[in-house]
Amino acid sequence: MNSDKNVKVDQALDELCKLRNDIETELRLITVDAFNGEFTDFPENLAAEIVAIYKKRGIERLFSHQAEALQNVLQGRHTVVATPTASGKTLIYNAAALDALSRDPQAKSLYLFPTKALSQDQLAELFDMNKAMGDKLGLYTYDGDTPTSMRQAIRKQAQIVISNPYMLHSGILPHHTKWASLFENLKYVVIDELHYYTGVFGSHVANVMRRLKRICTFYGTQPVFIMSSATIANPADLGEKLIEEKVVLIDRNGAPRGKKMLVFFNPPVVNRQLGIRRSYVSMSREIAGILLKAGLQVITFANSRLITEILVKYLKNDFEKTVQDRGTVRGYRGGYLPKMRREIEKGLREGKIKAVVSTNALELGIDIGSLDAVVLASYPGSISSTWQRIGRAGRRSSQSLGVLVASSMPIDQYIVNHPEYFSGQSPEMGRINADNLTVLMDHIKCAAFELPFARGDRYGGENLEEILSYLAENQVLLRKDDKWFWTEEGYPADAVSLTRVTSDNFVVVDRTAGERVIAEVGFSDALETLHPKAIYILEGEQYVVEELDYENRKAFLTRSNADYYTDSITYTKIKVLDIFDETRLKNHNFSYGDVHVFSQVVGFKKLKFFTMENVGAGELQLPQQEMHTTAFWLTVKNDVLQCLDFSNEEKIEAVAGIAYLMKHISPVILLCDVRDVGVAIEDNLTKDPLQPGASVGNANLRSLLRNQADMTFADRFEPNIFIFDKYPGGVGFSETLYEKGKLLLEKALEIIDGCPCPSGCPSCVSPAIRVGGNHKAAARFLIKLLLDRLDN
Repeated sequence: MNSDKNVKVDQALDELCKLRNDIETELRLITVDAFNGEFTDFPENLAAEIVAIYKKRGIERLFSHQAEALQNVLQGRHTVVATPTASGKTLIYNAAALDALSRDPQAKSLYLFPTKALSQDQLAELFDMNKAMGDKLGLYTYDGDTPTSMRQAIRKQAQIVISNPYMLHSGILPHHTKWASLFENLKYVVIDELHYYTGVFGSHVANVMRRLKRICTFYGTQPVFIMSSATIANPADLGEKLIEEKVVLIDRNGAPRGKKMLVFFNPPVVNRQLGIRRSYVSMSREIAGILLKAGLQVITFANSRLITEILVKYLKNDFEKTVQDRGTVRGYRGGYLPKMRREIEKGLREGKIKAVVSTNALELGIDIGSLDAVVLASYPGSISSTWQRIGRAGRRSSQSLGVLVASSMPIDQYIVNHPEYFSGQSPEMGRINADNLTVLMDHIKCAAFELPFARGDRYGGENLEEILSYLAENQVLLRKDDKWFWTEEGYPADAVSLTRVTSDNFVVVDRTAGERVIAEVGFSDALETLHPKAIYILEGEQYVVEELDYENRKAFLTRSNADYYTDSITYTKIKVLDIFDETRLKNHNFSYGDVHVFSQVVGFKKLKFFTMENVGAGELQLPQQEMHTTAFWLTVKNDVLQCLDFSNEEKIEAVAGIAYLMKHISPVILLCDVRDVGVAIEDNLTKDPLQPGASVGNANLRSLLRNQADMTFADRFEPNIFIFDKYPGGVGFSETLYEKGKLLLEKALEIIDGCPCPSGCPSCVSPAIRVGGNHKAAARFLIKLLLDRLDN
């Protein structure tokens, strides 16, 4: 079977090389050789009953990393296992939990997964193990879908509780007295997909772990933490910051793997004057088609829900020609109802679905069987995420193929033109800041509700007594003798979201024929995808939004045969609250500090399917969203702009082009996802340096350039180019950029110099707004002036 698949993979690669020659474009190949694996015996201190069960299931020996990790766990050491996808990490914590139960039927384990789908996967795996042990284990999932009638029984009978951080935060810890049996006997805490716990979410979860350990101490237990992670740069450091304990790192992978080939495919230039390349979406469609025709089962990853649905529509149009073909191409993303997602997962495992297009929802370790090929429609934004997605193919030792189709974005072009960055660079670091004051304060309130604080207690790195006194002064806590007690009604965890975005989802209602719920959309995405007149796409079917009921979180849609889709336009404004540090130089300043970000969806574009032609637009008036975060900003001094020998239009476009480049280059320096940072431009020339003047964000810049003939405002313009953390409170990106501001400008200049377009394109400073503009040369000159390199 594997040899047949290997032949098909080789044939598909040959077809891709022919396509490269036919369209005269660039193709680069990275090969990861096959590995036969490294095996060893089960640890001697693993219960004989558990060893016998695994041998009965055909597992005679363990991969070397499994045995090493199990040995450390059984000796009571907190352990992080950082090995690639499909390397058997699940066996490690399952064997440890079952070993504990075989020795002590009262022993408990708590499994935490970042998504419900992963929890359901794990439960299915444990059910099989339970059958082998005579159905004597209490295995239960405990999440938001658990019926109220079952919850009391679970609290009493569960020996392995499978849950998620959200439920632990709001459903278990605040009611710990009802879970006394769990906490009094808690042996292991499993944290799966450790690499997922970064940014503000990871900062919150680290505080949830502080609260968990505090309650375990109250009940007299000290559980061992078992953490599994995909390959990231700092798994041990992230694990230690998450649980605030020393950990043992196991990162030498002993699992066998098939040969993996990763192809970097750069779409051909179709307009050399404007530097415009063929659409990466249509290129991904063609490549996925080649792989499907070769007889391979294919998963295509897109970076947004919109592109996911567009590709589903294209592939259905190409391959579902008959009734028998229906359902062979599916989409998969957040917002699909749980029943539909389980159906798609089953279809993939059984091989009935030949192609699936997904957002990062299938990037995590959900069991979807053995796929043959992966297409990445644009760079996912991080090295670790790329390898995680590529790892979805060839999961059972067979040869596999991955194709990364570059978009015109600067970061994509940087990756395909610098393969050494991808193959030689360490994966990204997981960053958290558990002592972010906003996050910390929220969880101190939650912890005080769960157990009163006493003088001398420790919680986090800040002065705990000072925070407790502040809360007491504001009558949130009551101080009595040397203890602080919760005084308000209700429990605070209910008001604290681990993602710092409201947990309200918008319900999507189709009223074409009656009313039926067809999907859910998260609050942060709803205004961009469910605004009035938006085209909402679900599994390739189009719906038009007729009404958005913002107050009741509902959107009402009807079926549509529109030949276009919509893309929202968001306007961003920034207000500086505090400057933490500033470097004043001759021609520019670097600064970073606290900012308030205002964003609003102000309109939308209508783009035709297949051709991407802009066929219309509309204006919107939707509620403004606000966020307090941190930012780095570059201030270009007004007299520097004035000395440039370019027109005012070219100067302003050059500033916008540099901002565009900085936003897309920042992730290369930060080793983060491009979606983790935002960009805005403000005018610095105001009386109060902490109060920027009129916003001139990119959308506004274009409007000014089109409508203002004399451009005299440019004479008074001193731009601040902001790159801000897209996480409330910030997670340290801004400080890093502040320290590496010069490097950011050097990388920008490198991309401009290396781009073959004559006057600006999406791969460098973005296309010119006005015909005949020369803003690329203006941007290049300005950056060289800032770097003091005009003699080069």
